[in-house]
Amino acid sequence: MSAPEDMAGCDGKIGDEAKHQNGDAVPAPFDLNDYTVIKEGEAEILMHVKNEVFYNRTQVNNRDMSIAVLRTFISKRKQEHEAKATRKMKAGPKVEVEPTVEPEALTDTVMDDGKSNGECEVSEEISQDEPCSISEDPAAKQEGKGRGEVKPPRVLEALSASGLRALRYAREVDGIGQVVALDNDKASVEACRRNIKFNGSVASAKVESHLADARVYMLTHPKEFDVVDLDPYGSPSVFLDSAVQSVVDGGILMCTATDMAVLCGGNGEVCYSKYGSYPLRGKYCHEMALRILLACIESHANRYKRYIVPVLSVQMDFYVRVFVRIYTSASAMKNTPLKLSYVYQCTCCDSFHLQPIGRTVTKNTSVRYLPGFGPAVAQECSDCGKKYNMGGPIWSAPIHDQEWVASILADVKLIKDRYPAFSRISAVLTTISEELPDVPLFLSLHNLCATLKCTSPSAVIFRSAVINAGYRISGSHVNPLGLKTDAPMDVIWDIMRCWVKNHPVKAQLPDQAGSVILAKEPVLQANFARAVASLSKAQAKKVARFLPNPERHWGPKLRAGRQITSKHVSLLGADAVNAVHNYQEEEEGGGRGDEDERESKRKKTEDSTSTN
Repeated sequence: MSAPEDMAGCDGKIGDEAKHQNGDAVPAPFDLNDYTVIKEGEAEILMHVKNEVFYNRTQVNNRDMSIAVLRTFISKRKQEHEAKATRKMKAGPKVEVEPTVEPEALTDTVMDDGKSNGECEVSEEISQDEPCSISEDPAAKQEGKGRGEVKPPRVLEALSASGLRALRYAREVDGIGQVVALDNDKASVEACRRNIKFNGSVASAKVESHLADARVYMLTHPKEFDVVDLDPYGSPSVFLDSAVQSVVDGGILMCTATDMAVLCGGNGEVCYSKYGSYPLRGKYCHEMALRILLACIESHANRYKRYIVPVLSVQMDFYVRVFVRIYTSASAMKNTPLKLSYVYQCTCCDSFHLQPIGRTVTKNTSVRYLPGFGPAVAQECSDCGKKYNMGGPIWSAPIHDQEWVASILADVKLIKDRYPAFSRISAVLTTISEELPDVPLFLSLHNLCATLKCTSPSAVIFRSAVINAGYRISGSHVNPLGLKTDAPMDVIWDIMRCWVKNHPVKAQLPDQAGSVILAKEPVLQANFARAVASLSKAQAKKVARFLPNPERHWGPKLRAGRQITSKHVSLLGADAVNAVHNYQEEEEGGGRGDEDERESKRKKTEDSTSTN
């Protein structure tokens, strides 16, 4: 069936269902000429020429990365289930203990309505043709776990807009279960349902769309979804409390934050109010944004005796995205202070230091949790003598699981034809796979040289000096010039002092940070001989790691519903703005033509009446 015929049929079907179930009038037919068919992966959606429903082509990187992680999650979940079954068989038969079910889950099917058939009671604003997703008894679901085949994972896309992400999950990820797409905007839900029908029987069977507030929906469906995807326009902070409750034990939460100006220190007080952490404006600000988001999710999870395990954390384009697994354990939750730290950043040089919030003391078999020792630094910087700014707390534990990263990368390379943004996500994953996992934040070689006002050594020479001094060093996926190392700052500055001795600089004012640092004699004599490990495997093989944007205006787009004007050229490009203006002029012209036609008919009628 062609796209126009299919859409005509599906529009009528949606209208008939609404009329039959809700008594509303059938929606007015729409003109398919007003829509553009957008294909991404195996999914196709219809987008109106007006900015009615949010869609951003740039997020293809985000969606591809999410699909790659989701495929790996399904594979790992199956392996974990099989390993658990094997352990139970080896342990021998045991008395089955009925699993404890959360009280909220038990009452979920009878809340508000008390109906025996499991139908959802909905408000007047929500049409009753929405499929009900709480008809299954959560208690039965809990009982079914742990024996037999693992059930297909249920996915919740909390902010679906056009539904493209949900449709791609349903059509491209093998072994996936039901995908629930939510939005609290009627136009978005209508567009999502239209796109579900447009994508055929597979999408119609797996994807269901609801008009609902995502926060309320997640709160009323605790521990029901194996995967929860949050990709809001802006900050996800208002959704996190309900999201961490909606994920099953061992499930995965995918979360995006696009408010980078806030997370990177442009408005520190706003960041503190939303995320509970104060950002610092350093070269590492984008990685700090990732770690602030992780610390915030952990904080929300801890309130319900839950904790997170990050498997992948990515900064791409204009946003950060984290993938974390959520578990429930009151004892493991006590380790949270060990994973969080405050950051002290010198105001004049690039020195920074971390202050862990907590520590443990082990005596025999008992473990005591105590406050961290402090302060980690003096009031004045030991390198340049200036003051520190303090930020945080941030997540200072690893932000990736390297085993997961290797699995995701292998899967992406195996079926690269199924990823529209293969080159970009494989480059990012390759760089992440070579990062030092246990080193928070990073240094910028160019900033170090700017402080000393000296010529910059090549990255290979500097890496070699660090390696020859007995420390580890790697790049960062966040910044092509970033260097992650476990070498302390005094060693870094000693290496730079030795470099400046061989490459002298002009005299500076004595009170400047560079002068103070260079006035000290190096304790460590740096060895700049090229080390074998100075280049990563990807660099040695000349694998692309940082790719340019594929086209101009590759970035954030306007919020849905906003009128596109000439001032948005820098965001959307001249072609997109002109197309909207042309469409508006055609509409206005058509409207004037109709009025003229009606006016002429009225005059003819009046003339014929007067003649008679």
